[in-house]
Amino acid sequence: MNQFSRTELLLGTDGVEALKNAHVAIFGLGGVGSYTVEALCRSGVGTFTLVDNDTLSLTNLNRQLIATQDTIGKYKTEVMKERILSINPDAKIFLKTEFYLPETQFDFSGIDYIVDAIDTVTAKLHLVETANKLNLPIISSMGTGNKLDPTRLEVSDIFKTSVCPLARVMRQELKKRGIKALKVVYSKEEPRTPLYDDTAEEKGTTGRKAPGSVAFVPPVAGLIIAGEVIKDIAKKG
Repeated sequence: MNQFSRTELLLGTDGVEALKNAHVAIFGLGGVGSYTVEALCRSGVGTFTLVDNDTLSLTNLNRQLIATQDTIGKYKTEVMKERILSINPDAKIFLKTEFYLPETQFDFSGIDYIVDAIDTVTAKLHLVETANKLNLPIISSMGTGNKLDPTRLEVSDIFKTSVCPLARVMRQELKKRGIKALKVVYSKEEPRTPLYDDTAEEKGTTGRKAPGSVAFVPPVAGLIIAGEVIKDIAKKG
């Protein structure tokens, strides 16, 4: 018996071995990405590359797995690494504590799967383009802000999505780039209008006012993404 024996009952010995030998890169360790990493780690993924330049802040406490009063001010990559090793000491972890942009120098060699859990459209598009050129599997998270119903989340191809404003922009831009498919997790829930007051100052990564968020939508999206990655890798095993 080992810590992954229950997982092995469903994925088989070869599936668990495939996960142990897999290297997954997760871009973005926020409400979606932190829960994706958690599920991947608990399922036995052996190697991680964690990409995020941000530190944990007070407003992350409502939805991000690694955000606690004790971790505020610390880099998300470093806190996530510590958590992974507390669950699976045998895991190998590489940190890229930087903001991923098209001009970022990033080595994709050895990576088996990419998780896109970042917010910036330019970065998302470049990451998808790169994965497409390298023939690497990738799954992208669409918008989870201003949503309250996790049951409306779905796995789909980007060109079959609807409602989600971010997915609409991504469809248009990917079509221009000749990319014909992209697995995504998105929500069919209409975005809610945040109840800003006149003193609201917090800005999102785009420089605009940050969207509203809750503890039960981004994490569910992250867990769904992890499930897709795990099943895809296990099938190869």
